Amino acid sequence: MAGHDAQTPKTESPALRDPSTVRWLGAAAILATGMIVGGYLLGDGLLRAKDAERAVTVRGLAERDVTADLATWTISYSATSTDLAEAQTKVRGDTVSIERFFGELGFPADALQPTGANVTSFTADGITTYTVRQRLALRTTDIARAQKAVARQFDLVGRGVFLEEGSGMAYTFTKLNDIKPEMVAEATRDARASAQQFAEDSDSGVGKIRDATQGYFEIAARDGETGGWGMADSPYKKVRVVTTVSFTLD
Repeated sequence: MAGHDAQTPKTESPALRDPSTVRWLGAAAILATGMIVGGYLLGDGLLRAKDAERAVTVRGLAERDVTADLATWTISYSATSTDLAEAQTKVRGDTVSIERFFGELGFPADALQPTGANVTSFTADGITTYTVRQRLALRTTDIARAQKAVARQFDLVGRGVFLEEGSGMAYTFTKLNDIKPEMVAEATRDARASAQQFAEDSDSGVGKIRDATQGYFEIAARDGETGGWGMADSPYKKVRVVTTVSFTLD
C-alpha cells in the first residue's frame, strides 16, 4: 500500500489568539504609520518654510504733478493813530478798497469774508497810540483769477492799504483721494520692477506679494518751497508716495 506523506496541521500561536496582543499590534501599526506620515509632513513643511524665506523687500515710488484746486488768501491790514475813531475810519476805508479791488478782478462778493479784528494800544510820554487790525479771507476755486490777484497785490498798497506780514496766497490740492488708487498701483509696479532686477541678479523669479505697506502721501510745491513776506505759495504741486513691498522669489 502506497504511503502517504503525513501533513502536520498548522496551529495558531496562543499569543496571537490573545485579544490584548491583537490590540497592541494594531496600535503599534497605527503609531508607525503616523510616524511615517508625520515625518513626511514635517519634511514637506520645512521645505515650504525654506521656500517662504526666499523673498525680497523693495520700495516703489510714484510721483505726479498736479495743480491746486483751492486758493485761500488771508489779508491782514491795519491803521495806527492817536485817535481811535480815526484809526477805525481808516480801516473801514481800506476794507472798501479791498472789496473794490477784488470786485474789479471779477470775484463774487461772497468770495471775501471778514475773519477777525482787534485793537491794541500803547502809551508813551502820556500819549496813547491805537492800532486797529482787520483780516479778510478770500476763498476761491478759480486758480487763474487768484494768480492774477496775487500779481496785482501791490495795487492795494497804491490805494493806501497797509498789508501786514503774513498776507499771502495759499494753494491747496483737495482731490488726493481721486488719484490715490492709481498712484498706489504705479508705486507697486515700480516696486515689482526693482524686485525683478534683484531676482535676475540672483537667478530667481518674482512671485506673489507677501506683504506690503503703503507710505504717506506727500504734497509739496513742484518747484520748491517759497517763503518770505509777500511771497505767494505755488499752485503747482507734486504728489509723492513710497510703498514697501515684499515679494516671494521662485
